Formats: sequence, C-alpha cells, structure tokens
Amino acid sequence: MSSELIICSRPHETRVALVTNGVVAELHIERKTGQELLGNIYRGRVVRVLPGMQAAFVDIGLDRTAFLYVSDVYNDFLDLEKMMLENHDMGEDQDLLDSNISQPDSSNGIPFQIEDMLHEGQNIMVQVSKEPIGKKGARITSHISLPGRHLVLMPTVNHIGVSRRIEDNGERERLKEIIQEIRPADIGLIVRTVSEGASKEELIPEMKSLLELWSKIQTKMEKGSRPGLLHKDLPITLRCVRDLFSREVDHLIIDSDEEYQKIMEFVSTIAPRLKYSVETYEGSDPIFEAYGIETDVSSALDNKIWLKSGGYIVIELTEALTAIDVNTGSYVGKRDMEETILKTNLEAVKEIAYQLRFRNIGGLIVIDFIDMGKKQNRERVFMALKDALSKDRAKSNILPMSDLGLIEMTRKRTRASLNRQLTKPCFYCEGTGRLKSKRTISCEIYRALERECAVTENKGKAYASVNPEIDTFIREEDQDSIMDLEKRLNRRIIFIAKQDFHVEQYEVSVQSTK
Repeated sequence: MSSELIICSRPHETRVALVTNGVVAELHIERKTGQELLGNIYRGRVVRVLPGMQAAFVDIGLDRTAFLYVSDVYNDFLDLEKMMLENHDMGEDQDLLDSNISQPDSSNGIPFQIEDMLHEGQNIMVQVSKEPIGKKGARITSHISLPGRHLVLMPTVNHIGVSRRIEDNGERERLKEIIQEIRPADIGLIVRTVSEGASKEELIPEMKSLLELWSKIQTKMEKGSRPGLLHKDLPITLRCVRDLFSREVDHLIIDSDEEYQKIMEFVSTIAPRLKYSVETYEGSDPIFEAYGIETDVSSALDNKIWLKSGGYIVIELTEALTAIDVNTGSYVGKRDMEETILKTNLEAVKEIAYQLRFRNIGGLIVIDFIDMGKKQNRERVFMALKDALSKDRAKSNILPMSDLGLIEMTRKRTRASLNRQLTKPCFYCEGTGRLKSKRTISCEIYRALERECAVTENKGKAYASVNPEIDTFIREEDQDSIMDLEKRLNRRIIFIAKQDFHVEQYEVSVQSTK
C-alpha cells in the first residue's frame, strides 16, 4: 500500500493531504486565523465556577473564555489517572491506549466537586483539548500531554500505555519494559505506533527532550502572573511530519523551499532515516492540481455522494448531530431485494468510514441504513462499519443497529470539520438550506397587500417591490390571482422589480389619494 504526504504551503493557508493508493485519506487545513489552539498550553485564571454544571470558565488570554469540565481538572491529592486516560486527547493515538478504563462520573458517588477544586481568581495550567467551534469557546484540560514522535509525556499521571495499533503482544511487553526502566517516577508515558521496533537508545533522548520541555513550561508558569500562552504546539507542517510521516509513507512532497528546509531540520532531529523521503515539488501546475487532490477537496462540500453500484449516501450536518442517509438510487440488483439492500449498505459502510475521516466529521452521528429484514444482515453491516472505522485515528464509539436500521455512533472531535472550515451559513437561508417557493412568497405578498389596503380608506394604487424572479413569476404564471386581488381590493396593483432584493424580500405600500 503506497502512501504520500502532499503539502501545499502558502502564507495565508497550509493544506496537507495524506494520499493512500491514489485516494485522499486525510486532509488537514490550517489558516492564519488565530484559532489554531489545539495542543497549546496556557496559564489560565478561573473567572467563574458553575457547580450546577460541574464546570468552570477560564480566562486563557483569548477573546472568549475556555470551558473546563470537572473531569478535566487535575489535583495532586486526587487519583485522577484513570479519568485523564479516558477523557484527554492524546494526539493521533488517543484511541489506541492500552487501557480498559471507564470514565468516572461526579454524579455517581465520585468524592469531589468542582467547587472544592477551583475558585474564582485561581491560576491554573491548562491545555486546549478542543478548538473553538461555532459560538463555543475552546475546551481545556489541566491534564497536560506533550507529544513527541515516539512518545507522549503525561506529567500529571503515573501510567504506561502502548498504542493498540502495535498488535504483537511480545513487542508490546518489550516496549513496556523499556519505558518502565527509563521513565522517572510518577511520570506517565504513552508509546506511539511509530515506536514499534524502536530500541531503548532511540527512546531515551526523546523522553529527556520532553522532560526538559515540561520543565521550561513549569518555570514559565511559576514566573508569570497573567493569563497567556506558555507553550505553542508545532505548526501544521511539522505536526503532520511528527504524527503522519511514518515508514508506511513513501514520500513527503512540499511546494515551498522555506518549509522544506524547516521539515528537513525537524526530520534530521526526530527521524534521520526519513529525510531521504522528503522532496520539493518542481512542477509548474499547483501541487494539489498535479496530484488530483483539488477535485477531492471540492467534493468534500457535496452532501450527496454516489456509490459505484448506483446507490448514494446523503450527509446532512446539523447543530446537534450529523445525519447520514443510505439509498439504493438506481441500483436494482440481480436477485432478491434483501441481497440488493445488503450490498448497497455494505458498499455505503466503506464510503461512510472514508467520508468521516476525510471530512473530519465528529460528535454524534446517526446513520440511516436501508432497512433489512434479516438480523444476521444487520449484524454484518454493523461489524463491517466497526472494522472500517478501526483504521481511523479518531476514537469512535458505535452502538449496534436498531430494528429500524439506525446506527448511532460518536467520533472524537477536536477540530472543526472541513465543512465548517470552508463554508459559512448561507446569508439567504440563514443556514436552513431551504428557501421559500415562489408560490409561497407570492401568497405572502398578496396577504400583505390585503392587510395594508384594509387600513387605508382611500382608493389609490398599491405597490409591491419584489425580487425580479418573483416579479417574473407573478406576471407570467399568476395573473389570475392578481386580477382577482385587484377586483376585491378595488385598486390597481403595481409590481416593481428590485435587483438588490433577496428572493424572499418584499415591501408593500399604498398610494394616498385626496
């Protein structure tokens, strides 16, 4: 399986595509908006504690306060190790930890409350675990994690974990023994996937480097007094090199000489063997055009995705959840209906898993598969979806298919989806995705004319200023209604086309006569 990292770097925007077998598996976009916060560490000040929500608002020096849940509060007198491991995003391997730990719930007998741990005016070190999305501020945690290429340092917990993607039990035990031998007491370390086969001599320097970084952050925290940035995570180019550039990636190709030099310096430090796989793009066409990626980026905004069989899926994003609908479309199959539906659903499973990863869709997701009569077929589709999502670095939780053909699932969300990054709500429909029909608008205008004329005793002309499309519709398709309205109102009605009017906008007035 061949893979490439294609990077398009510009001063205003950097885009990184992970291409596997000619298909864009992941797309990462970072724009200079000031909202690139994920992984950054701040000195925060508690501005408000909310006992009813078991949460707090924390000033971290940004325009909006950040949100801190009780489960993300670290206190050295509480054993919160298990909570941290379940809740906190650990870079690209958060779903791969060697842990079967369940999440505690402060409402179910946990002996602490947020008001006992935090108070207004308190200074606290925090890390952004979820970037601001929409009108919501950043979500933060006081469980700090510092990711390296091979290891993730967790200074607030005493834990050793190994990526679940390292499947060989002997290798897992070997890596655990190495970490147990080299780590300081009470310091947590997670071994990342790329560490498979790594020696102790390779892991020690990175661990020391992460410990030095942690010491510098602590010093900044102690010396400062105001909310603000303590440590900024790597820019997207170096972050993707750290997290995505593994031995499975054949080449990294970038179209910026300046960024190429930065990557070479970074790779020479963390993985010298990979520097021979880094190259600059020399073509005349834009790099994403040359590799056929631009078309895939455009398709990320389509809500209908066609399947090879002729079926299709529809993806609809709402405020609360993402709804995905599976349809047979033009596919009619060759045998019976159940077989046709099963084949469409199984084909849809692969596309859904791909689209969730490619579009970075997170949160609550409801998938409406085509209803199947046989229980074993529903189970087969459910297992196929679990298998397809197992390759996704983002953690997901999937519930079995219901009798109605619905699967409910969640997918870890730390950054905005591509849809939110690349689009904004339509100023015409205000995000509903629908506009009133011309017939509906014309009927509203007629009612408005009746109301206006009812309060005016004189019999002057009535005027309606409308969008040109509505004007054309009324003149060409609704003359009978106008004639009837003029007869009942005993007035002449004049329509005026306004080029700058929204299609649903109109204004009515009545001429005064003496």
